[in-house]
Amino acid sequence: MKRIRVFSFVACLIAIFAFVAISEAGQSAKTIITKQAPVVGCKNVTGKKYKGTRAKVYYTKHIDSEHLIKLYNLINDEIYGKVAIKLHTGEKNGPNILPRDMVKAFQAQVPNSSIVETNTLYKGDRFTTESHKETLKANGWTFCPVDIMDEEGDVSLPVRNGKHLKEVSMGGHIVNYDSMIVLTHFKGHAMGGFGGSLKNIAIGCASGKIGKRQVHDAPPDADKWEEYPLKERFMELMADSGKATVDYFGKHIVFMNVLRRMSVDCDCAGLTAQEPTIPDIGMLASTDILAIDQASCDLVFGKADSENHDLVERIMSRHGLHQLQAMRDLNMGNEQYELICID
Repeated sequence: MKRIRVFSFVACLIAIFAFVAISEAGQSAKTIITKQAPVVGCKNVTGKKYKGTRAKVYYTKHIDSEHLIKLYNLINDEIYGKVAIKLHTGEKNGPNILPRDMVKAFQAQVPNSSIVETNTLYKGDRFTTESHKETLKANGWTFCPVDIMDEEGDVSLPVRNGKHLKEVSMGGHIVNYDSMIVLTHFKGHAMGGFGGSLKNIAIGCASGKIGKRQVHDAPPDADKWEEYPLKERFMELMADSGKATVDYFGKHIVFMNVLRRMSVDCDCAGLTAQEPTIPDIGMLASTDILAIDQASCDLVFGKADSENHDLVERIMSRHGLHQLQAMRDLNMGNEQYELICID
Protein backbone atom coordinates (compact mmCIF):
# COMPACT_ATOMS: atom_id res chain seq x y z
CA MET A 1 0.00 0.00 0.00
CA LYS A 2 2.87 2.37 0.88
CA ARG A 3 4.56 1.68 -2.50
CA ILE A 4 1.36 2.58 -4.32
CA ARG A 5 1.09 5.84 -2.39
CA VAL A 6 4.75 6.71 -3.05
CA PHE A 7 4.36 5.92 -6.73
CA SER A 8 1.23 8.04 -6.92
CA PHE A 9 2.98 10.95 -5.20
CA VAL A 10 5.97 10.74 -7.58
CA ALA A 11 3.64 10.51 -10.58
CA CYS A 12 1.81 13.65 -9.42
CA LEU A 13 5.08 15.52 -9.05
CA ILE A 14 6.17 14.49 -12.55
CA ALA A 15 2.84 15.63 -13.96
CA ILE A 16 3.09 18.98 -12.17
CA PHE A 17 6.65 19.60 -13.39
CA ALA A 18 5.66 18.66 -16.94
CA PHE A 19 2.70 21.05 -16.83
CA VAL A 20 4.87 23.88 -15.53
CA ALA A 21 7.51 23.24 -18.20
CA ILE A 22 4.91 23.26 -20.97
CA SER A 23 3.30 26.41 -19.57
CA GLU A 24 6.63 28.20 -19.34
CA ALA A 25 7.54 27.15 -22.86
CA GLY A 26 4.24 28.48 -24.13
CA GLN A 27 4.71 31.77 -22.34
CA SER A 28 8.33 32.27 -23.42
CA ALA A 29 7.24 33.62 -26.78
CA LYS A 30 4.95 36.11 -25.08
CA THR A 31 7.24 37.37 -22.31
CA ILE A 32 10.06 39.76 -23.18
CA ILE A 33 13.08 39.97 -20.90
CA THR A 34 14.68 43.40 -21.04
CA LYS A 35 17.68 45.05 -19.50
CA GLN A 36 16.42 46.91 -16.45
CA ALA A 37 17.01 50.65 -16.21
CA PRO A 38 19.51 51.49 -13.43
CA VAL A 39 16.95 52.77 -10.97
CA VAL A 40 17.99 53.23 -7.35
CA GLY A 41 15.84 50.97 -5.21
CA CYS A 42 14.55 48.86 -8.10
CA LYS A 43 14.73 45.24 -6.95
CA ASN A 44 15.33 43.89 -10.43
CA VAL A 45 18.83 45.37 -10.70
CA THR A 46 20.15 43.82 -7.50
CA GLY A 47 20.38 40.34 -9.00
CA LYS A 48 18.50 38.95 -5.99
CA LYS A 49 15.36 36.88 -6.13
CA TYR A 50 12.29 38.65 -4.87
CA LYS A 51 8.81 37.72 -3.86
CA GLY A 52 5.57 39.47 -4.63
CA THR A 53 3.31 40.27 -7.52
CA ARG A 54 4.23 41.68 -10.89
CA ALA A 55 2.15 44.21 -12.79
CA LYS A 56 1.16 43.32 -16.32
CA VAL A 57 2.50 45.58 -19.06
CA TYR A 58 1.37 44.71 -22.57
CA TYR A 59 3.66 45.45 -25.51
CA THR A 60 3.57 45.61 -29.29
CA LYS A 61 6.30 46.62 -31.69
CA HIS A 62 3.66 47.96 -34.08
CA ILE A 63 2.63 51.61 -33.89
CA ASP A 64 -0.78 51.96 -35.50
CA SER A 65 -4.43 52.32 -34.54
CA GLU A 66 -5.18 48.60 -34.86
CA HIS A 67 -2.62 47.63 -32.25
CA LEU A 68 -3.40 50.62 -30.05
CA ILE A 69 -7.00 49.42 -29.86
CA LYS A 70 -5.86 45.84 -29.18
CA LEU A 71 -3.76 47.06 -26.27
CA TYR A 72 -6.60 49.14 -24.89
CA ASN A 73 -9.00 46.20 -24.98
CA LEU A 74 -6.66 44.33 -22.63
CA ILE A 75 -6.82 46.99 -19.89
CA ASN A 76 -10.20 48.70 -20.21
CA ASP A 77 -12.34 46.62 -17.84
CA GLU A 78 -12.79 49.51 -15.39
CA ILE A 79 -13.24 52.32 -17.93
CA TYR A 80 -16.82 53.55 -17.91
CA GLY A 81 -19.05 56.61 -18.17
CA LYS A 82 -17.64 59.89 -19.41
CA VAL A 83 -14.03 59.26 -20.43
CA ALA A 84 -11.15 61.75 -20.54
CA ILE A 85 -8.34 60.91 -22.96
CA LYS A 86 -5.33 62.82 -21.61
CA LEU A 87 -3.21 63.60 -24.61
CA HIS A 88 -0.30 65.97 -25.14
CA THR A 89 -1.58 67.84 -28.19
CA GLY A 90 1.66 69.81 -28.62
CA GLU A 91 2.74 73.21 -29.84
CA LYS A 92 1.86 74.30 -33.39
CA ASN A 93 3.07 71.94 -36.11
CA GLY A 94 5.23 69.94 -33.74
CA PRO A 95 6.90 67.14 -35.75
CA ASN A 96 6.81 64.49 -33.03
CA ILE A 97 3.25 64.55 -31.67
CA LEU A 98 1.20 61.37 -31.94
CA PRO A 99 -0.29 60.77 -35.41
CA ARG A 100 -3.75 62.34 -35.59
CA ASP A 101 -5.24 59.53 -37.68
CA MET A 102 -4.11 56.93 -35.16
CA VAL A 103 -5.61 58.87 -32.25
CA LYS A 104 -8.77 59.56 -34.25
CA ALA A 105 -9.37 55.86 -34.92
CA PHE A 106 -8.66 55.04 -31.29
CA GLN A 107 -10.94 57.73 -29.87
CA ALA A 108 -13.78 56.51 -32.09
CA GLN A 109 -13.65 53.20 -30.23
CA VAL A 110 -14.10 54.83 -26.81
CA PRO A 111 -17.74 55.83 -26.26
CA ASN A 112 -18.49 59.20 -24.63
CA SER A 113 -14.84 60.27 -24.73
CA SER A 114 -13.07 63.60 -25.15
CA ILE A 115 -9.45 64.63 -25.42
CA VAL A 116 -8.51 66.74 -22.39
CA GLU A 117 -5.74 69.30 -21.95
CA THR A 118 -4.83 72.32 -19.82
CA ASN A 119 -3.16 75.62 -20.62
CA THR A 120 0.58 76.08 -20.14
CA LEU A 121 2.64 77.94 -17.58
CA TYR A 122 5.13 79.13 -20.17
CA LYS A 123 4.14 81.72 -22.78
CA GLY A 124 3.78 79.59 -25.87
CA ASP A 125 1.07 78.56 -28.31
CA ARG A 126 -1.15 77.20 -25.54
CA PHE A 127 -0.69 79.89 -22.87
CA THR A 128 -4.27 81.20 -23.13
CA THR A 129 -7.46 79.30 -23.87
CA GLU A 130 -7.93 81.29 -27.07
CA SER A 131 -4.45 80.60 -28.44
CA HIS A 132 -4.72 77.02 -27.23
CA LYS A 133 -7.86 76.47 -29.32
CA GLU A 134 -6.10 77.88 -32.39
CA THR A 135 -3.19 75.52 -31.81
CA LEU A 136 -5.55 72.56 -31.55
CA LYS A 137 -6.96 73.46 -34.96
CA ALA A 138 -3.50 73.89 -36.47
CA ASN A 139 -2.45 70.44 -35.23
CA GLY A 140 -5.61 68.73 -36.47
CA TRP A 141 -7.26 67.92 -33.15
CA THR A 142 -10.70 68.70 -34.53
CA PHE A 143 -12.25 65.26 -34.95
CA CYS A 144 -13.72 65.05 -31.44
CA PRO A 145 -14.42 67.29 -28.43
CA VAL A 146 -11.27 68.74 -26.86
CA ASP A 147 -11.80 70.00 -23.33
CA ILE A 148 -9.35 72.59 -22.03
CA MET A 149 -10.01 71.64 -18.44
CA ASP A 150 -8.88 74.90 -16.82
CA GLU A 151 -10.86 77.11 -19.21
CA GLU A 152 -13.31 77.94 -16.41
CA GLY A 153 -11.00 77.68 -13.42
CA ASP A 154 -9.39 75.19 -11.09
CA VAL A 155 -10.28 72.51 -8.57
CA SER A 156 -7.97 71.36 -5.77
CA LEU A 157 -7.32 67.64 -5.46
CA PRO A 158 -5.68 66.25 -2.31
CA VAL A 159 -2.24 64.63 -2.34
CA ARG A 160 -2.39 61.85 0.24
CA ASN A 161 0.96 61.44 2.05
CA GLY A 162 2.80 63.44 -0.60
CA LYS A 163 6.48 64.28 -0.34
CA HIS A 164 5.99 68.04 -0.71
CA LEU A 165 2.42 68.91 -1.68
CA LYS A 166 -0.82 68.50 0.23
CA GLU A 167 -3.03 69.48 -2.71
CA VAL A 168 -2.72 70.45 -6.37
CA SER A 169 -4.85 72.78 -8.47
CA MET A 170 -6.14 70.83 -11.46
CA GLY A 171 -8.16 71.96 -14.45
CA GLY A 172 -11.62 72.32 -12.98
CA HIS A 173 -13.33 70.13 -15.57
CA ILE A 174 -11.43 67.04 -14.39
CA VAL A 175 -14.25 66.31 -11.95
CA ASN A 176 -16.69 66.00 -14.87
CA TYR A 177 -15.14 62.68 -15.92
CA ASP A 178 -15.69 59.16 -14.59
CA SER A 179 -12.58 57.60 -16.14
CA MET A 180 -9.29 58.60 -17.71
CA ILE A 181 -7.11 57.10 -20.43
CA VAL A 182 -3.57 58.48 -20.23
CA LEU A 183 -2.36 58.29 -23.84
CA THR A 184 1.25 59.37 -23.76
CA HIS A 185 3.93 60.11 -26.32
CA PHE A 186 6.98 58.85 -24.42
CA LYS A 187 10.02 61.06 -25.16
CA GLY A 188 12.70 63.16 -23.51
CA HIS A 189 12.02 66.28 -21.45
CA ALA A 190 14.15 69.33 -20.71
CA MET A 191 13.38 69.28 -16.98
CA GLY A 192 12.15 65.77 -16.23
CA GLY A 193 14.66 63.86 -18.33
CA PHE A 194 11.82 61.90 -19.85
CA GLY A 195 8.11 62.45 -20.25
CA GLY A 196 6.01 59.35 -19.66
CA SER A 197 2.61 58.66 -18.16
CA LEU A 198 3.56 60.44 -14.94
CA LYS A 199 4.54 63.66 -16.67
CA ASN A 200 1.43 63.54 -18.87
CA ILE A 201 -0.90 63.77 -15.89
CA ALA A 202 1.32 65.46 -13.30
CA ILE A 203 1.87 68.54 -15.44
CA GLY A 204 -0.78 67.95 -18.08
CA CYS A 205 -3.76 67.90 -15.69
CA ALA A 206 -2.50 70.73 -13.47
CA SER A 207 -4.04 74.11 -14.23
CA GLY A 208 -1.89 76.49 -16.25
CA LYS A 209 -1.63 79.42 -13.91
CA ILE A 210 -1.71 77.79 -10.45
CA GLY A 211 -1.27 74.02 -10.60
CA LYS A 212 1.71 73.98 -12.93
CA ARG A 213 3.43 76.60 -10.80
CA GLN A 214 2.88 74.35 -7.76
CA VAL A 215 4.30 71.31 -9.57
CA HIS A 216 7.33 73.24 -10.83
CA ASP A 217 7.76 75.00 -7.46
CA ALA A 218 8.27 78.06 -9.61
CA PRO A 219 9.24 81.34 -7.94
CA PRO A 220 6.73 84.12 -8.68
CA ASP A 221 9.21 86.12 -10.74
CA ALA A 222 10.77 83.18 -12.65
CA ASP A 223 10.11 83.27 -16.39
CA LYS A 224 12.42 80.51 -17.62
CA TRP A 225 12.43 76.84 -16.66
CA GLU A 226 16.17 77.02 -15.93
CA GLU A 227 15.25 79.18 -12.92
CA TYR A 228 12.99 76.49 -11.42
CA PRO A 229 14.10 73.87 -8.86
CA LEU A 230 15.24 70.79 -10.78
CA LYS A 231 16.38 67.20 -10.42
CA GLU A 232 15.12 65.17 -7.43
CA ARG A 233 12.78 67.81 -6.04
CA PHE A 234 11.05 68.31 -9.37
CA MET A 235 10.63 64.55 -9.87
CA GLU A 236 9.06 64.28 -6.42
CA LEU A 237 6.72 67.19 -7.09
CA MET A 238 5.59 65.48 -10.30
CA ALA A 239 4.94 62.28 -8.36
CA ASP A 240 2.87 64.21 -5.81
CA SER A 241 0.77 65.76 -8.55
CA GLY A 242 0.41 62.50 -10.46
CA LYS A 243 -0.73 60.75 -7.30
CA ALA A 244 -3.57 63.25 -6.89
CA THR A 245 -4.97 62.30 -10.30
CA VAL A 246 -4.35 58.56 -9.88
CA ASP A 247 -6.05 58.56 -6.49
CA TYR A 248 -8.97 60.59 -7.80
CA PHE A 249 -9.82 58.10 -10.54
CA GLY A 250 -8.85 55.00 -8.57
CA LYS A 251 -9.43 51.84 -10.64
CA HIS A 252 -10.84 53.90 -13.49
CA ILE A 253 -7.56 55.10 -15.01
CA VAL A 254 -5.30 53.30 -17.48
CA PHE A 255 -2.00 54.14 -19.14
CA MET A 256 -0.68 53.78 -22.70
CA ASN A 257 2.83 54.84 -23.76
CA VAL A 258 3.80 55.25 -27.41
CA LEU A 259 7.58 54.99 -27.89
CA ARG A 260 7.77 56.74 -31.24
CA ARG A 261 9.88 59.66 -32.50
CA MET A 262 11.50 60.02 -29.10
CA SER A 263 13.30 63.33 -29.28
CA VAL A 264 15.27 64.43 -26.24
CA ASP A 265 12.81 67.33 -26.17
CA CYS A 266 9.18 67.38 -25.13
CA ASP A 267 6.37 68.16 -27.57
CA CYS A 268 6.26 71.51 -25.76
CA ALA A 269 9.31 72.42 -27.84
CA GLY A 270 7.32 72.32 -31.06
CA LEU A 271 9.38 72.97 -34.17
CA THR A 272 12.55 73.55 -32.12
CA ALA A 273 12.60 69.95 -30.81
CA GLN A 274 15.76 68.06 -31.73
CA GLU A 275 15.42 65.29 -34.29
CA PRO A 276 15.11 61.85 -32.62
CA THR A 277 18.23 59.69 -32.77
CA ILE A 278 16.78 56.53 -31.16
CA PRO A 279 14.69 54.15 -33.29
CA ASP A 280 10.98 53.71 -32.60
CA ILE A 281 10.33 50.88 -30.12
CA GLY A 282 6.59 50.25 -29.96
CA MET A 283 3.62 50.78 -27.65
CA LEU A 284 2.82 49.74 -24.08
CA ALA A 285 -0.37 49.52 -22.01
CA SER A 286 -0.99 48.88 -18.33
CA THR A 287 -3.25 49.68 -15.41
CA ASP A 288 -0.10 50.47 -13.39
CA ILE A 289 1.57 53.87 -13.89
CA LEU A 290 4.89 52.95 -12.28
CA ALA A 291 5.18 49.67 -14.16
CA ILE A 292 4.55 51.24 -17.57
CA ASP A 293 7.02 54.10 -17.09
CA GLN A 294 9.57 51.65 -15.65
CA ALA A 295 9.11 49.31 -18.63
CA SER A 296 9.38 52.22 -21.08
CA CYS A 297 12.68 53.30 -19.56
CA ASP A 298 13.92 49.71 -19.59
CA LEU A 299 13.18 49.38 -23.29
CA VAL A 300 15.07 52.61 -23.98
CA PHE A 301 18.04 51.60 -21.82
CA GLY A 302 18.01 48.15 -23.43
CA LYS A 303 18.87 49.55 -26.86
CA ALA A 304 22.44 49.69 -28.10
CA ASP A 305 24.52 52.60 -26.84
CA SER A 306 24.92 53.85 -30.39
CA GLU A 307 21.13 54.17 -30.63
CA ASN A 308 20.05 55.35 -27.18
CA HIS A 309 22.97 57.56 -26.17
CA ASP A 310 21.26 60.92 -26.60
CA LEU A 311 18.02 60.02 -24.84
CA VAL A 312 19.77 58.18 -22.01
CA GLU A 313 22.09 61.16 -21.52
CA ARG A 314 19.07 63.47 -21.32
CA ILE A 315 17.40 61.22 -18.73
CA MET A 316 20.49 60.75 -16.59
CA SER A 317 21.67 64.37 -16.72
CA ARG A 318 18.32 65.52 -15.32
CA HIS A 319 18.16 62.70 -12.73
CA GLY A 320 14.97 61.64 -14.50
CA LEU A 321 14.92 58.10 -13.16
CA HIS A 322 14.07 59.59 -9.77
CA GLN A 323 10.53 59.88 -11.13
CA LEU A 324 10.31 56.10 -10.77
CA GLN A 325 11.78 56.10 -7.27
CA ALA A 326 9.38 58.86 -6.18
CA MET A 327 6.37 56.91 -7.47
CA ARG A 328 7.65 53.82 -5.68
CA ASP A 329 8.01 55.78 -2.44
CA LEU A 330 4.40 56.98 -2.76
CA ASN A 331 3.13 53.43 -3.42
CA MET A 332 1.71 54.52 -6.76
CA GLY A 333 2.37 51.19 -8.44
CA ASN A 334 4.63 48.19 -8.84
CA GLU A 335 8.13 48.44 -10.29
CA GLN A 336 8.11 44.67 -10.78
CA TYR A 337 6.35 43.82 -14.03
CA GLU A 338 5.84 41.19 -16.68
CA LEU A 339 6.21 42.51 -20.21
CA ILE A 340 3.71 40.61 -22.38
CA CYS A 341 4.06 40.84 -26.15
CA ILE A 342 0.77 40.73 -28.08
CA ASP A 343 2.37 40.36 -31.53
